[in-house]
Amino acid sequence: MTDNHTTRRNHQAGYTLLELLVVLTIIGLIAAFAVPQAARLLSGAKSSSTESQIQKLAGIVELYHLDVGSYPTTRQGLKALVERPSGVDNWNGPYLANFKALIDPWGTPYQYRSPAGRVPFAIASMGADKTEGGTGDASDINSENIIAQ
Repeated sequence: MTDNHTTRRNHQAGYTLLELLVVLTIIGLIAAFAVPQAARLLSGAKSSSTESQIQKLAGIVELYHLDVGSYPTTRQGLKALVERPSGVDNWNGPYLANFKALIDPWGTPYQYRSPAGRVPFAIASMGADKTEGGTGDASDINSENIIAQ
């Protein structure tokens, strides 16, 4: 009677190989759908973060302009917000704590031009592909489009 009871308990303990394979297949299917969606959300977050950072930088460039009386030149660039450019009076910086704020979420320095056509300056990120143009996560983000919104 003890052997029969032990045998019955051994059959009931644990999962069969088939049950484990079914569970692993379900987990794999969930991961196959969830991972790309999470990646899309992350890329969207980087684009939104870039827009916010460009708006912040544009506001800081305006503060620089109020103090100095002119915008940083293209040659001086955004570096003028961290270090005093030579020959600039009334500089009340640093306007940013360090150079890290001048790097976009993809690890590329923000582009700066002044003058920039119809606006006094432009700040831009080339996006994930780090080259001009592109769509989606690789599209360019610039202050002219953000401020116009």
